[in-house]
Amino acid sequence: MALNISDPELNQVYEDVRDDKTETNWSFFTFADGKPDRLIVAGFGSGGLEEFTKELKPEIAGWGYLRINLSNDEYSQRIKFVLVPWCGESVSVMRKAKLGIQMSDVKNIIRNFHIEVPASHVHDLDEKEVLTRLRRAGGANYDRQSSNY
Repeated sequence: MALNISDPELNQVYEDVRDDKTETNWSFFTFADGKPDRLIVAGFGSGGLEEFTKELKPEIAGWGYLRINLSNDEYSQRIKFVLVPWCGESVSVMRKAKLGIQMSDVKNIIRNFHIEVPASHVHDLDEKEVLTRLRRAGGANYDRQSSNY
């Protein structure tokens, strides 16, 4: 069964995260109570990865979307986007089985991202590691002298 992604708030929140003119830099989409095949906005905010990880619970599954500002110095500001498929460790086996199939429906909303960071524990989303992965995915590194990756 396909995931119901018809809620207009899903696209609105996605666009807010992408828009540099808004403060919103993360969102989390999960399943509606009692409607396991309907996606809803579970949260969004402007506190970055730290605030986002506070939304993640072991008993829920969903998808996060983050806008992260990478900068090597004051002149090179680059905006990057991260997709976080989240499956808490206490999620039922049936829910886990459906997540992979539903990912294609989610990608109809979350269309643009630089990296995907699957996670089932908050420590999977270590900020330093996420930033390193974004830099690696970014291509040319003109700050190579001071980089350890």
